[in-house]
Amino acid sequence: MGIYADSEEWADLVPIPQDDGGLNPLAAIAYTEDYSEAMSYLRAVMASNEKSQRVLELTKDIIKMNPAHYTVWLYRASVLLFLQSDLLIELEWLNQISLKHLKNYQIWHHRQFIMSKIATLPPSEIAFLARMFDQDAKNYHVWSYRHWLVRHFSLWDSELPYIESLLVEDVRNNSAWNHRWFVVFCRDTDPAVHTIQDLNNESTAGSTAATGEETEAVGTGNNKIKVDPAIIEREIEYAKEAIRAAPQNQSPWNYLRGVLRNQGQGLEALKDFAEGFADVSREDEVRSSYALDFLADVYAAEGEEQGRERAAAALDLLAQRFDPIRRNYWNYRRELLGAASVKA
Repeated sequence: MGIYADSEEWADLVPIPQDDGGLNPLAAIAYTEDYSEAMSYLRAVMASNEKSQRVLELTKDIIKMNPAHYTVWLYRASVLLFLQSDLLIELEWLNQISLKHLKNYQIWHHRQFIMSKIATLPPSEIAFLARMFDQDAKNYHVWSYRHWLVRHFSLWDSELPYIESLLVEDVRNNSAWNHRWFVVFCRDTDPAVHTIQDLNNESTAGSTAATGEETEAVGTGNNKIKVDPAIIEREIEYAKEAIRAAPQNQSPWNYLRGVLRNQGQGLEALKDFAEGFADVSREDEVRSSYALDFLADVYAAEGEEQGRERAAAALDLLAQRFDPIRRNYWNYRRELLGAASVKA
């Protein structure tokens, strides 16, 4: 017999075993006896739509054995709400499970659902997320949840200092760079459709607010988001400082591209800056392959023969010396310029 079959608490319930397809199933899954029994009782309570404290304990037992069982998480959530359980206690329990199973997305989906039912941000939540990042600073599930948390509780103003502390620890933390972009530029985006809200249907590159302060419109088409020019300049300088600290770090180079593109400004605006890290005529002095990539786009955009030749030179350096593992890609870029590719 099993734990539940021997329990008086569950004596009133007839378990529903899993049907794998008759007495001799073709590919039956080899569950443990304890897991099979617990799931049999879960099927029975779900069939009768029972929502009780014992069901919560049952789901907790199953989650302990299989934390990736999405259906169990969903039913547990419905029971918690029906019983009007203390959701802060649920969060404390989730903390333990989360630290044990770092890459389980079902846990974070459940946490987001529970947190959406709590009126104010619990004081311990931010500290717990910091513990999670101490375990894995690039945990995708935690970062996705934090994106939602920032928007849901409007934590925009307090988030930048934390991101900067993470980048001080590791300037190559691409997840932190991505979150910085979200905090700075996505404050006025519409998460329901994942597009920028049409603010006053403005299509100009800049406008003057009622206060008389000029803002820059970031985006394309009629979907514009107003960004203070001082913020744009701050972000450009922040990325440049990060590049100076670690030139061979792709994250700030990508961030810089994004800021310029969304500002509607070409990469040529930072041509001189990039040339400080890569001179195509001085191969031995190149300090960043990402600067070469950046400059290849800058030179190609100039449109003249000299510009195309300099772009081809930058791509040759990438293909031959600084990034040969992607030689075929750099040769493809070179072919787009109309120049012959570098042989392997």
